[in-house]
Amino acid sequence: MIHFKIASTLLATVQADLHRRHAFASERVGFVTAAMSWAAAGLILVAYDYHPVADEDYLDDPSVGAMMGPEAIRKALQVSMNVGCAIFHVHTHGGRGVPGFSPVDLRENDKFVPGFFKVTPQRPHGAVVLSNTAARGAVWFGKNDRPASIDRFSVAGSPLRIWSVK
Repeated sequence: MIHFKIASTLLATVQADLHRRHAFASERVGFVTAAMSWAAAGLILVAYDYHPVADEDYLDDPSVGAMMGPEAIRKALQVSMNVGCAIFHVHTHGGRGVPGFSPVDLRENDKFVPGFFKVTPQRPHGAVVLSNTAARGAVWFGKNDRPASIDRFSVAGSPLRIWSVK
């Protein structure tokens, strides 16, 4: 089992940033850093910081909601390498209920997430898509691996929120 935990205050920060308008992109994206621990029940990922993609690091590509340029990826790689952490690309589809990755999300995640293993091969990396009430995520354990689904999400705060995606 793979369990992703995030504090309600950090999730609020992420969601507030992802809902801001951009000059040309129709959505925003960012990166969440996470610590990890193996437990008897499986892998626990604990999100602890958020790194928004800077306005100037988006590419003007009207065929997608948001396209990160190489500088956005370089900055995220630098964070992962400097801290030695797991890193997760994050964006939102809004709405309610458990969201799904779009075909574009799946294609682009497969392109850039394995690159994080060049700088931090000892940590898993992945992607998370949020709705306003839930999330879905994928985790890679190696650059040549297929992603595994995150089974459970929890938001620590008052009230504690937990949901499974399977």
